[in-house]
Amino acid sequence: MTALVTPPATGEDATQDPSATPVAPQWSCVDGNEAAASVAHRLSDICAIYPITPASPMGEHADVWSARGKKNIWGAVPRIIEMQSEAGAAGTFHGAIQAGALASTFTSSQGLLLMLPNMYKIAGELTPGVLHVAARAIATHALSIFGDHSDVMAARTTGWALLSSGSVQEAHDMAAVSHATTVEARVPFLHFFDGFRTSHEVNRVRLLTDEDLGALIDDEAVLAQRARAMQPTAPVLRGTAQNPDVFFQGREAGNSFYEKVPGLVAAKLDQFYARTGRRYNLVEYYGAPDAERVVVIMGSGAHTVRSTVEKLVADGEKVGVLVVRLYRPFPTEDFVAAMPESVKSIAVLDRVKEAGSLGEPLYLDTVAALAEYRPGAAKIIGGRYGLGSKEFTPRDVAAVYTELSAQLAGESARRRFTVGIVDDVTHLSLTTDPSFALTSRARQAVFYGLGSDGTVGANKNSVKLIGEHTDLFAQGYFVYDSKKAGSVTVSHLRFGPDPIDRPYLIEHADFVAVHQFRFLEQIPVLDIAKPGATVLFAAPYSGEEIWDHLTAQVQQTIVDKQLKVYTIDAAAVAGAAGLGKRVNTVMQACFFALADVLPVEEALALAKDSAAKAYAKRGTAVVEANIKAIDHAIAGLQEVKIGEISGPAVPVGVAVNDSDDATLATVKRLIAGEGELLPVSAMPPGGGFPTNTAKLEKRALATELPKWDASLCIDCGKCTLACPHAAIRMKTFSGESVANAPAEFESKTTMGRDFPENTRLAIQVAPDDCTGCTICVSVCPASSKTEPGHKALNMVDAEEVRDAQRIGFDYYLSLPEVDRTTVRTDTVKGVQLLEPLFEFSGACAGCGETPYLKLVTQLMGDRMVVANATGCSSIYGGNLPTTPWAQNAAGQGPAWNNSLFEDNAEFGMGLELGVQERASQARTLVISLAADLGLSDELVAGLTDTTINVVDEPAIAEQRARVAQLKEALAAKPDLPGVDLLATLADALVPTAVWVIGGDGWAYDIGFGGLDHLFASGQNINVMVLDTEVYSNTGGQASKATPRGAAAKFAASGKPGRKKDLGMIAQAYRDVYVAQISLNANEMQTVRAIREAAAYPGPSLILAYSTCIEHGIDLADSAAHMKEAVTSGHWPLYRYNPEPTPGAKPQFKLDSKAPSTPLADFYAHETRYKTVARTNPELAEKMAAQAQEDAVLRYRHYEWLSQESQDV
Repeated sequence: MTALVTPPATGEDATQDPSATPVAPQWSCVDGNEAAASVAHRLSDICAIYPITPASPMGEHADVWSARGKKNIWGAVPRIIEMQSEAGAAGTFHGAIQAGALASTFTSSQGLLLMLPNMYKIAGELTPGVLHVAARAIATHALSIFGDHSDVMAARTTGWALLSSGSVQEAHDMAAVSHATTVEARVPFLHFFDGFRTSHEVNRVRLLTDEDLGALIDDEAVLAQRARAMQPTAPVLRGTAQNPDVFFQGREAGNSFYEKVPGLVAAKLDQFYARTGRRYNLVEYYGAPDAERVVVIMGSGAHTVRSTVEKLVADGEKVGVLVVRLYRPFPTEDFVAAMPESVKSIAVLDRVKEAGSLGEPLYLDTVAALAEYRPGAAKIIGGRYGLGSKEFTPRDVAAVYTELSAQLAGESARRRFTVGIVDDVTHLSLTTDPSFALTSRARQAVFYGLGSDGTVGANKNSVKLIGEHTDLFAQGYFVYDSKKAGSVTVSHLRFGPDPIDRPYLIEHADFVAVHQFRFLEQIPVLDIAKPGATVLFAAPYSGEEIWDHLTAQVQQTIVDKQLKVYTIDAAAVAGAAGLGKRVNTVMQACFFALADVLPVEEALALAKDSAAKAYAKRGTAVVEANIKAIDHAIAGLQEVKIGEISGPAVPVGVAVNDSDDATLATVKRLIAGEGELLPVSAMPPGGGFPTNTAKLEKRALATELPKWDASLCIDCGKCTLACPHAAIRMKTFSGESVANAPAEFESKTTMGRDFPENTRLAIQVAPDDCTGCTICVSVCPASSKTEPGHKALNMVDAEEVRDAQRIGFDYYLSLPEVDRTTVRTDTVKGVQLLEPLFEFSGACAGCGETPYLKLVTQLMGDRMVVANATGCSSIYGGNLPTTPWAQNAAGQGPAWNNSLFEDNAEFGMGLELGVQERASQARTLVISLAADLGLSDELVAGLTDTTINVVDEPAIAEQRARVAQLKEALAAKPDLPGVDLLATLADALVPTAVWVIGGDGWAYDIGFGGLDHLFASGQNINVMVLDTEVYSNTGGQASKATPRGAAAKFAASGKPGRKKDLGMIAQAYRDVYVAQISLNANEMQTVRAIREAAAYPGPSLILAYSTCIEHGIDLADSAAHMKEAVTSGHWPLYRYNPEPTPGAKPQFKLDSKAPSTPLADFYAHETRYKTVARTNPELAEKMAAQAQEDAVLRYRHYEWLSQESQDV
C-alpha cells in the first residue's frame, strides 16, 4: 500500500495543536452561509446587503444579529443597510471603506456582475474590505440558481484577492482569514464557496470565538484603515480622471501590494493554525508522495477528489490532488512546490465554462505556472465539471484518473473533457464506472417532501439536534428545484462517529422517508434504498391496509430488497395536534423512533426541547401543538404487513410518444425525473422550450378537492376567476352538444339573459392539477338555505371524487371553446368563459399572483408577448420541466422570455420595438406587393390598419381572417420576390400586446430606473407589478414596497419607513395609465383595469395586490385578505386614465370607499406585523399608529385627485 501525503489537519478533521492557544472550541451545526456570516458580522462595522439566491441568508443573519443588538469584536453593533441592487450595495460598500470603516457584503451570480465596476475601483484604490460569494452559475442559455464558479471567474481580473473554501468549516475559517488579511494587505478579498453545495449544507463545525477573531486581527492595520478615512481635517483627492501620460504608470504603482499578498495570507494561515490547530495552506497536496497522476481543483469538489484519492492510494495507485485555496494573486511558487516531482500527467478541473477559450481559467493558470517554473514536467489536460450544481461523485473522479492513465499509456486521451454528463454531440464526456463507490461508517437517510411542507426545516433541525447534542457528526444537504414551494424536495442526511466530508448526494440509503404518499406513483423513491433498509410512508392507511394501495413496482421493490416498511397517517396526527397539514414534526419523531441514530427517548426529548425553542416566538399554542404531535406520532406508527405482489402496474412519469418532437420528449423525461440521465443531444441549443406543457405534469397534490353542486350555482364565475391554478373552469354550450356526455360530467341551465335559450353551463375541476387551496370555495357566494355551510362548491376527500372528475375534465376539454366574439369581455362572467392560457403553475397553493396572469391571458393571451423579470413569476412561469404559459387549439398563446432581474423594463421596451418593427415591415411589404398579389384595396386597407385595438375581439377576428387571405395569396405566388419575408412577417399585422411583468423587488428597487425610463418613453407597453410587498422569491426580504411596521428579512425589527407610492410616481408623467387593483376585493374593477390598460395607446402600469406566504397568512384566506387590504385603507383601488376617450381630459377614478376598518385589524392577521408586536410592543404600536396615519393621508390625497379630476 502506498503511503498517503496529507496536509496537516484541516477543516472537519482538524485536531487541536498542543501549542495552540487554549481556547475551548465551540461545536455547532450551521450551514456555509451562516458560518461565513458569523465572522463577517463580528469583523465589520457596516454590511451593505441585497438579496440573491443562494447568498441571501448571509445578509439575513447579519440583519437579525444586529437587530438583536449583537456586537462586533470592537463592542459596536454593525450597521446593516439594504440597498436597491447589488450595484447599490457595492457602491455603499465602497463608500463605507473609503470613509475608514471595516465593511463586508455578500452576493452571488448576476449580483456579482453588477458589482464589477465598483470592484475595479475598490481594488485600484487599495482599499481593504471583504466580499463573501456563494458561487453560482451565470444565466446564459437559461437561468440557474445553482452553484458553479462562473460568477467568481468573471471577477478574477478585478484586482481582488480570491480565497476559496470547500466546506462549511472552511467557509467559517477562510472568512476569518480574509477579514484579517485584507486590512494588512490593503487588497480587497473575495472569499467564495460553492453555492448550495456549501452555502446550504449543514455540518458540524468548530466556531471561532470573539477572542479567536481578535487574535487574528492586526490592531495597527485596523487603525491605519481608519486613519485613511476621507475627512475634511485631512482632505485628499481620490477617484481622479487621468490622461494617457500617466494612467499606465498609475496602474502599475500597486504591484508591490499584490506581490506581498501570498506571503501575508500564508502568515495568517500559520497564525490561524497556532491559534486553532486547523492547518490550511495556499495550495494543499493530498495523495501518494510519488504520484504520477494529479488532479488540480478548488472548491467543494476538492473534498470529493480527496476522498477518492484515499481509496485509490489504498488500492496501490500513484495518484494525488492539488487543492488551490488562494486563487488570486495566483501563488505560482507554492503551487509548483506542492506538485510532486514525480507527476507525469495532470488534469485540471474547472467548475466553469469559458466558451471559445483555449481552456478554462484554472487550467490556463496551471499551464502557465508549470511552463514557467517546471517546463515539460507533465502533460496537462483540462476538464469541466459540476456546472449548475451538477453532481460530482467519486466515480467521476475515478474516471478522470482513468483518463490520465490512458494518457500515460500513450492511448488516445481527451485534451479537453467534461465529466458527470453524457456528451453525445461533441463527445467530450468521460465514461464512468457505475459500480465505483466509497464506503462510510455513517448512517445515511433520505427524505422526500414537498416544498413548504416543513420537511427540509425538520431535517435541518434533526442535524442540529444530533450534531450539537451528541458525540456524533452530522451532515445535511437539501435538494430542491428553483420553484421551491410545491415541488419535490429531497433531504440527504448523514450521521456517524467520524467527520463527514462527503459533498455529494446519497445513493444508497439506510433509511428512506416518503412524506407525500402520491410520490410512490410519480418518482422511483425506493430505488435509493439499500437492501434491508428501513422505509417510512406518510399515508392515510393502516399497516394492514396500505399494501393493497401500493403499485406493483413499489411492492416488488420492497420484496426484492427486503425492506422494513412502516406507515403513519401523519396528516391525521398533525391535524389532531393542531398543526394543520404540516406533517414535518410527526415524521421527524418517527424518524428518531426508527433510524437507530440515537436512543428513542433521548431523541424525542431533544426534539421536544427544540420545538419549544423554535416555536416560542409563535406562541404557547404552537409549541404545545408540536409537542403533542411528537407524543402521538410514536403511537400512530405501524409496521406494514407485506403481502403478495398484486398492485396495479402504474407507469412512472409521462409516456413519450413517437409523435413527440425531441424537445417535448425531453420535457416528458424531465417530468419523470430523468434529467440526470439526459445526454447533451436531448437539450435544445439556445435553451428554447415549448409552451403548453404544465398540463402534462398531473401532480395530484390535493388531498381535498372542490365538488360542484349545480343546483346552487348562480353562474357568477367568481370561483374560476379566483383560482390561482386555472384548475376550475367554466364553459357554456348547447344542450344538444352534451346529450351523450358521461354521467361524471355535470352541467346546468344558465341563468339570466346573457345566453341564448337552452344554453348550459359547467363548472369543472381539473383534479390532478388542483392544489386543494380552497380559495374557490371561500369566494363562492351561493349557499344552501336549508343546509348551513353547504355551498355551490364544497371541499371533499379527493379520493372520493378524483376518478369521476378526471372523466368529467377530459370530456370538458373535448367541448369547443366559446366564440370570443360573442362574449362580453368587460364582465367577470364573460371573461371567465374565455380559455385561460396560463394554467396549472407550480406556484404555492393559494398564490396571490397567478390569478392576475391567468386573467390577462383570458383577455388577450393569444396575442401577447411577455417580458418577465426574474422572481417568483419567472420561476413558476419558466422553470423546467414545464411552463404554465399555454396555447389555444390554433397554437396561439403568450410568447415568454426572461432576461434578467434588473433590466426587465428595458428588455420589454426592446421587445415592443421589435414587435412594431415587424408590423411596420409587414405593412410596407403588403403595400409594395399588393398589385402583384392581386390584393383588393379594401383588403390592403384592412391589413395595414394601425388603429385596431388589441382588446377589440371582433376586430381582431376580422384581421386574422384578412391575414389568412393574405397567406393564401402568398402561397399562390411563392417565387415572387419578397413573398418569403412577408409570409414570415404576416402574423405581425395582428396587434400584439407587450406585457412587462415582475414583482415589487424588481419594480420598486433594482429595476426602477429602467421602469421610469419606460414610463417616459411613450411606448405602448403594459406593465403589471405583482406586488407582494416583499422579495418573495429569495425568501421574504424587505423592498421599498414593504409597508411601514412589517417585519421582513433585512428588516428584522420592522420596516421604519412608509411604502413607496409607485403609482403616483408613474402618474406624474401624465401620459401613463395607472391602476391599483386587488382581485377579490373588486373583481369588476380588476377586469376593467386590465382591459383599459391594454387598450390605452401608451405606457400603462397595473399594481396588483398579491397575497403571499411570506406575509405569514394562511393562503386559503387570500380572498378575504385582499378585501381587508382595501377596506382597511392599506390598498386603495383606483384607475388613472390620461385619455379615457379620444380628446378627453385625464381622469382619476377612486374605486374603493373610505377605510371602514382599522389598519390594526388587517395587520393582526399577518405574522409579519405580529412578530414585531411580540418582540418590541412599544415600537410596533408606534409604527402601527404611523401606518394608520399614512393610510388616512394617502386616501385623502386620492380623494382629492378624484375630485379634481371630476371638476376638470
